[in-house]
Amino acid sequence: GAENLVAVVGGTRALDGVSVEIPRGEITAVVGGDGAGKSTLLRVLVGRVAANGGTVDVPPLADIGYQPSTSGVWGELSVDENIDFAGRAYSMTPARIRERRDDLLRRAALTDARGRLGSRLSGGMRQKLGFVLAILHEPRLVLLDEPSTGVDPVSRVELWRLIAEAAAGGAAVLMTTTYLDEAERAGRVLVLDAGHSLGFGEPSSIIAS
Repeated sequence: GAENLVAVVGGTRALDGVSVEIPRGEITAVVGGDGAGKSTLLRVLVGRVAANGGTVDVPPLADIGYQPSTSGVWGELSVDENIDFAGRAYSMTPARIRERRDDLLRRAALTDARGRLGSRLSGGMRQKLGFVLAILHEPRLVLLDEPSTGVDPVSRVELWRLIAEAAAGGAAVLMTTTYLDEAERAGRVLVLDAGHSLGFGEPSSIIAS
């Protein structure tokens, strides 16, 4: 997690004293509008933005899965090639890549799209593939930046099921969202506004306040 995190991006305090715990086996949701600091928080946790203050306590990079808001899918590669490329980047064996690919594509309902280019996938399929790439190497910490934004209702349900399965398997999951109904399904919720934390706790108490 993180404690009293401060991050200055482009001269602006994108995060100002933000703390969050990310327990294993749970989904923690970060809610806030545009410019709240949600993406910056994830980028600090994954080491893409340097913190200007506070402490960060996360597993090593090899144990983190990160899905950026752009989905993280390479448009010029097929579904299979995306997975192969990511698997090799994580130093997975070819046999392990095949095993994880077959299992995850089946669970994500993407098996029939294996030969399709990333750029030719629907928004929902692209986000599901991006999630598959993020959890391919079975990371202990999974960071998802607005995974369900712009996703059709059916794919959103499928995506949420995949995220819940990852948490049930023991991963610590932190996802950003603009949807309050999604946040209600998380174990804990952090509410951000203009880089400040407005509250962190169980969804019922956060929404009540």
